[in-house]
Amino acid sequence: MRVLLIKTSSMGDVIHTLPALTDATQALPDIRFDWVVEEGFAEIPAWHPAIARVIPVAIRRWRKQPVQTWLSGEWARCKTALREGNYDLVIDAQGLLKSAWLTRYVKAPVAGFSRTSAREPLASRFYDRTYSVAPGLHAIERTRGLFAQALGYPLPGAMGDYGLDREQLAVHERQPYLLFLHGTTWASKHWPEPYWRELAERLVASGRKVRLPWGNAAEKARAERIARGLAGVSVLPRLNLAGIARIIAGAQACVAVDTGLGHLAAALDVPTVSLYGPTLPEKVGTYGHSQVHLRATGPDAGKGDRDKPCFADLLPEHVFHELGTLLQALELA
Repeated sequence: MRVLLIKTSSMGDVIHTLPALTDATQALPDIRFDWVVEEGFAEIPAWHPAIARVIPVAIRRWRKQPVQTWLSGEWARCKTALREGNYDLVIDAQGLLKSAWLTRYVKAPVAGFSRTSAREPLASRFYDRTYSVAPGLHAIERTRGLFAQALGYPLPGAMGDYGLDREQLAVHERQPYLLFLHGTTWASKHWPEPYWRELAERLVASGRKVRLPWGNAAEKARAERIARGLAGVSVLPRLNLAGIARIIAGAQACVAVDTGLGHLAAALDVPTVSLYGPTLPEKVGTYGHSQVHLRATGPDAGKGDRDKPCFADLLPEHVFHELGTLLQALELA
């Protein structure tokens, strides 16, 4: 059976889809998927053994440069790629108008979330088959439920398996290291920089090594300020997604804000302490074994505000304690 999966972005959403692929391949060993995904995340689907082909799109870029997209032939090539696949089914696992719009170019039945389950209810009008999934579930369980109904197998009761091989990706080094995944999108998701600095100082004093990745100039500058003068803390060179995945896979543990790289750490089964301010981990938090969620509790926490800081009460000593407990449990295991 050949299925076209549409889940274009963001990084976290893409990673959240992987356990559903594992469920499907365990229930239907002969099934194979092609995946339509944003070009910036095109490496991720290829890591899963169920994926035969990745079809990159650039909807974000195309919206900004529609004339160039048309003249360059990019859009025409995308439509050809969608039309030429001989699929038995299309699953839109995103439930947005932009993802549903792509299904128009595929000659196969389309399955997706029902009007009451889709993130954008109008998207369900594009589907031939719709399925209801409880909106209060974690995003991973919602996607697993959609796949099980669309493909006709019982929903597994066990925790989802991302299907990634940490050992195959990991960089193996003599000295264990911790990773600070400090970069994120919303201003309100950022843990205060002085808190990162204090946590780094505490970890160095306890004999730990810390590494800091970065993805843009602002993140690099912050990483350098956090690391300044601390012999046990190093700022990594700029890495592509595959490179940072290898560094994450090799880490002893991570400390992360609400960011796609935190979800990647969970997918690679790397123990992680994740810090949540404006968002709620119950629906979109890191999912897996050895995942610790710490939530801010101030009056603005959990309200989804993109700009208002809300991390003042989630202090470095609390994070240090929880990380130490996690590391101790790993070392005793």
